[in-house]
Amino acid sequence: MDVLDLARTQFAVTGSLHFLFVVLTLGLAPLVAIMHTRWARSGKPLHEQMTRFWGQIYVINYALGIVTGLVMEFQFGLSWSGLSHYAGDVFGAPLAMETLVAFFLESTFLGLWIFGWRRLPKWAHVACIWAVTLTAYASAFFIMVANSYLQNPVGSVVRNGRMELVGFFALLTNKSLVFSFPHVAGAGLFTGGMVLVGASAYQLWRRTRDAEFFTASLRTGVVTAGLGILVTMGFGYAQFAGVAEGKFGGGGPASVALGFMIEIGQLLGLVVLLGMWPLVGSLHRRRWAHPILMLLTPLPFGLAILGWIAREVGRQPWMIWERLSVADAMSPGLTSGMITASLIGFVAVLGLLGVVDYVLIARAIRRGPRRLALGAATDVDEPRSPALSY
Repeated sequence: MDVLDLARTQFAVTGSLHFLFVVLTLGLAPLVAIMHTRWARSGKPLHEQMTRFWGQIYVINYALGIVTGLVMEFQFGLSWSGLSHYAGDVFGAPLAMETLVAFFLESTFLGLWIFGWRRLPKWAHVACIWAVTLTAYASAFFIMVANSYLQNPVGSVVRNGRMELVGFFALLTNKSLVFSFPHVAGAGLFTGGMVLVGASAYQLWRRTRDAEFFTASLRTGVVTAGLGILVTMGFGYAQFAGVAEGKFGGGGPASVALGFMIEIGQLLGLVVLLGMWPLVGSLHRRRWAHPILMLLTPLPFGLAILGWIAREVGRQPWMIWERLSVADAMSPGLTSGMITASLIGFVAVLGLLGVVDYVLIARAIRRGPRRLALGAATDVDEPRSPALSY
């Protein structure tokens, strides 16, 4: 492959692997927030267990996802300085908002939530996880603002050979963004729901001692995944039509073929979930269904990657639609050897992080909701006051 193809491959690999972490974060955050709210209202041990167990899964994925994001940012600056030079004043604005407003706030509130057990008042603690959820979706929103600008460059003009921002509100109302952000949000819910479904089906298939816990988690997962896939498909069809017709990107046979594969996969998931929906009350007792649900768990991750690839392929050969080509967006002076070496390094780091993430989550799921580290009392914890008691 030439330098351009290697650079495109590098971006595709790093972006796809990073998004695997992001889509699960978007799915688990609102579920954990809902679980914590239910626990704060009811005080039931089951709701506490669900909050701590799935919250621990969320924290594992979030921590490792941060590192993959750093790797992705590094390769972006390494290979695509032409984009920063030409459109950094416009493209960088939503990225700065994502980092300074959304990501930093999200990390701060997550830290308060993790270390606030038995230290923060009950509803202040709940507010922290809801703040984490809102800022996580704000982060995704600003990322999609930036990506939608590449698909449909609005709110900017060319002056002195560079793009300049003239209307930030136009970026926030980009017609590409209107379809893509709800689509990503739905994909996150579909993914988070299916992780609950797959993990719970695995434990119930093993005849776990925590049947009540995983039965409740299975029901939550089926409902969430069903709603998520409906949102994903609805906005996916609308978005795909725009891409295929060249409204938001180049379209073409490649993106159309990928779009067809995505819709087939989504239909498969929808058919299975709809088939399980009437059985949701007794699904925990139907062992024949558990292997099917476990096999479906990777489906939303695969569809998410295909969706990103279809969206990016549809824009080729443009980095910014009809403004800047991918070739012109590359950093000058790059050689095949440089890109190959960095690609191998990035894949090694991201692959290792992916394996570690899977191993840690799989171990946590196998252990079940007993002896949880998140929210566990320590020797230095003082007795709860009435104001802190759940």
